[in-house]
Amino acid sequence: MKTPVSVLRLPRGPDPNSRGFDPNSPRFVALCATSISASSKPGADPASLQTEQRARSMMRERFLRCLISMANKKIQFHMYEKVKVDATFGASDIDVLNFQVSDLQTPIGVQTEALIRCQDVISYSFDM
Repeated sequence: MKTPVSVLRLPRGPDPNSRGFDPNSPRFVALCATSISASSKPGADPASLQTEQRARSMMRERFLRCLISMANKKIQFHMYEKVKVDATFGASDIDVLNFQVSDLQTPIGVQTEALIRCQDVISYSFDM
C-alpha cells in the first residue's frame, strides 16, 4: 500500500476571495514599495499620481500581452552565472513569481515539466 501524503493548507488571506493581504502589513509594504503609496499621502499632487498610475497600467498590460503571446512557444531564458536554458512556455502564476515550462533543456539534462522562479531569470527571448 502506498503511503498517504498530507496536504498542506495555507492560511486564508483577509479578503473573501483569499487573494490579498492587508495593504498596511509590513510584508505588503516591503514587497510593493512604490512611489504610488508614497504619493497617495495627503498633500500629494493628484495629477502626477494619475499620470503614474496610467503609465503603470500601460506597462502591466504590455507585459500581460507579452505573456499571452509566449504561450506554447520556444523561449530562451538567460539566468544567473551565464546559464541559458530553452523551454516551451506554458503559463505564469497570478503573481508572476514562477513560469511553468515544458521540455526544459538545461546544461545537465532535460526536464519534461518544470517551474522556473522569476527571481532566477535575468531576461528571456522568443521569436514572434
